[in-house]
Amino acid sequence: MSKAFSLAVLLIATLVALPLVALIYLAFAGQTAAGGGTWAHLAATVLPRYTLNSIVLAFSVTGGVIIVGVATAWVTTRYDFWGKRVLEWALILPLAMPAYVIAYAYTDALQFTGPVQTALRAWLRMDGAQWKAAGYHFPEIRSLGGLALMLIFVLYPYVYLPARAAFLERAASVLEAGQALGVRGVAAFFRISLPLARPAIVGGAVLALMEALADFGAASYFAVETFTTGIYKAWFGLQDVRATAQLALTLLSFVLLLKLIERVARGRTQFATRGAGRCVVAIRLLPRQAWLAVMVCVSPVLIGFVIPVVVLVRLMWREWGDSGNAALSAALGTYWQHAGNSLFVAFATALLAVVFALLLGYAARVSTRLHDRSHASVLRACVQVAASGYAVPGAVLAFGILIPLTRLDLVLAGVLADATGGKPSLLLTGSVAGLVYAYLVRLVAVALTNVESGLSRVTTSMDDAARALGAGAVDILARVHAPLVWRSLLVAGLFVFVDTLKELPATLVLRPFNFDTLATAAYTLTKDERLGEAALPCLTLVAVGLLPLVWVARSLGLAKQPKTA
Repeated sequence: MSKAFSLAVLLIATLVALPLVALIYLAFAGQTAAGGGTWAHLAATVLPRYTLNSIVLAFSVTGGVIIVGVATAWVTTRYDFWGKRVLEWALILPLAMPAYVIAYAYTDALQFTGPVQTALRAWLRMDGAQWKAAGYHFPEIRSLGGLALMLIFVLYPYVYLPARAAFLERAASVLEAGQALGVRGVAAFFRISLPLARPAIVGGAVLALMEALADFGAASYFAVETFTTGIYKAWFGLQDVRATAQLALTLLSFVLLLKLIERVARGRTQFATRGAGRCVVAIRLLPRQAWLAVMVCVSPVLIGFVIPVVVLVRLMWREWGDSGNAALSAALGTYWQHAGNSLFVAFATALLAVVFALLLGYAARVSTRLHDRSHASVLRACVQVAASGYAVPGAVLAFGILIPLTRLDLVLAGVLADATGGKPSLLLTGSVAGLVYAYLVRLVAVALTNVESGLSRVTTSMDDAARALGAGAVDILARVHAPLVWRSLLVAGLFVFVDTLKELPATLVLRPFNFDTLATAAYTLTKDERLGEAALPCLTLVAVGLLPLVWVARSLGLAKQPKTA
């Protein structure tokens, strides 16, 4: 393997690790009285609230996604009923709905002036004063409980997909053996199927929990104080670098612990899939039972996708209907500008992420065949470091990147000032390059997963044949592997593209001045309670988010049914 290729892999791993190294350094270095005083103040005032809210949110979301995901997965795999073919792929649609978008939609629908409470008052023939005088209390959606519900109904597919795959892979002989021993119905689910699928369920629940802890948009809009929102308050409100780094490192420690749990669960998946044989036969339900199954599967889709989309369409229609032609033209002009910015950074990030992932995936592939064990160990370590970026929440990542970029900019500005005699501006901080760098640190792992899947289908004999003809590592990668795995590269780029469009916390901190994406535009508009204007960018994000779900549905065969009894 050429030195240039190895150096490229090492450079990618270094770029991913740099924000984490900077975060650790800032958290423990530079012990100052001011910094210590700020941390002591946070620990005595808001830190217990951040911790309690984050713990309650974590337990609520974990329990919710397991209940919803496992129930829908079991119903769609074990039973046959009317509408199942549509519902089994419709259940993944909430993945296209960013958490902050569903929060905006339900806030408009359930607030005092929203359509739900307005309809209730009209039905009860009450005006606002009579409603309050009568003592009616409508649940407040902008609360910790409301945030947990929003996250549950957009994150449950993280459990639904692996649980469904695990239930489908159960050999029919396993359930038949249980039936022969008298274990049937609900008892068979809890004593046979659920324990066998436990590693897959735990892995999916941990991923959903990581997303919940990393959420910023919905938590900020609901004014729920978690570690993620606390990081922003410490940085922008207190202007204390060390205290912010310590908060970010605390959150990151939780996330890395969850990542370790997920890895252990994934390592035990072999236990869950051993002995697969004939597929489980789906049981046809009677009409009354079928209606119950339909309700179990329809409810998450309605709450997590259909109702928010309807609310957003209503808001957009009302906004456009009330606006004059001039206002509408101005709004569309701003929308296209934000869409153009989003497309530019998303395409740039997707392209670079695919190239980096291809290099890393090939490095992982050849590391198993190198005779130099130390070289192979370094390559594998670099790949693992580069793949760890996705575990870093956007809020932590933004802060970890901002400080080293700023200091590097100051050094470069000093060098340029000495060379030219002028006062150059910052080159990386607050630039598109810095923003794309932040996206790459977090999303290279997403591309790497798909690229490694594609490379695993290329036989090693092709590598040996290319080497026998005198081809080097770069030639093999460019002329053999890339043409064979182009579909995997395309899918990897698509996933990175969509995730880049939806990324909010890192974009808010690192974007250039007067540079808004669809995500930041929606956040800014809703923060000003201009929900009607935010509907169009929100709907655009949802529509683009549907693209990878089509591939997921096709690749997992969600339209295919098991045999019916």
